[in-house]
Amino acid sequence: MAPLVVLAVVTALARLIGRLAGPDWLDSWPHAVALGLAAMFALTASAHFLSPRREALVAMVPPNLPNPAALVALTGVLELAGAAGLLIPATAKLAAAALILLLISLFPANIRAAKADLGIKTMPLPLRALVQVLFIASLGVVLFA
Repeated sequence: MAPLVVLAVVTALARLIGRLAGPDWLDSWPHAVALGLAAMFALTASAHFLSPRREALVAMVPPNLPNPAALVALTGVLELAGAAGLLIPATAKLAAAALILLLISLFPANIRAAKADLGIKTMPLPLRALVQVLFIASLGVVLFA
């Protein structure tokens, strides 16, 4: 739930600051959403490196994949790179597209974890799926701006 709160709060604050005081760059929904997403992905990436969330994420990796700890670290690095990419106008659309693909490719681990009662259990799977769709839609705002 924390990633959703970070996305909503940072986006709203960025949009409010852009509207009231500038800079002009923040006076648009796509840019405010990009800032909110960057904050959200920085937060979620931290879970890939810090206990106890890291161990829970490692447990979610399907057993047929090699070196779960390395895969969790790699996806954390990809989330950080995506977050940075969202903040650079020249790379924001590419970063949004890459993060959409990352979210889609990682969602089966969430399904597996929910069915096997593993990993991070912050919300039931149907709600988690809905939140995932919201994250993808938010990235779509940046991608198609």
